[in-house]
Amino acid sequence: MALTFTSLGGPTVRVSGAEKSITAFGEPEKGGLALLTVPEEAAREGVVSWPGEYNMAGVSIRGIGHGEGQQVSYVLHEDGVRVGFLSSPLQSWTDKQMEMVGDVDVLVLPTDDAKVAQTLIDEFEPRVLILIPTKDKNAFDTIAKSVGAKPDGTMAEYKLKGNLPQEGREVVVLRK
Repeated sequence: MALTFTSLGGPTVRVSGAEKSITAFGEPEKGGLALLTVPEEAAREGVVSWPGEYNMAGVSIRGIGHGEGQQVSYVLHEDGVRVGFLSSPLQSWTDKQMEMVGDVDVLVLPTDDAKVAQTLIDEFEPRVLILIPTKDKNAFDTIAKSVGAKPDGTMAEYKLKGNLPQEGREVVVLRK
């Protein structure tokens, strides 16, 4: 297993290592897939924007709708690793939504609401937590401090190689 998470700026993250690259919350790269925050009326090749279950390019994708489907977060299952991509702005999750997601090994989390973020971190208990800074610096600072993010831990790319941490949690701040 080797997945690489790359910040493309703002909330957009590319995951490579699967059959095709996957861009979460941004436009697809040539030949890749994209996961969008807001549903689009017209379907486009390689774009997922609605809640539901999809199997594309060897990756299992589940879209979870918020606000009556007006915003979508995703869980990917690739090579034995479950990755959660939570869309911004962060929403409180219902028990049903949490059950739909199940266990998450890697959680990619925007930091725009400290209280909601902390609740979701506690619920999901990921082995790897990837924080995506947003415009709310105070919320980011609060979350980073509460999860023990190192001030020098900011990187543009994170590679998950081999096994997930068995104990504790690895915290990464991903920023272009």
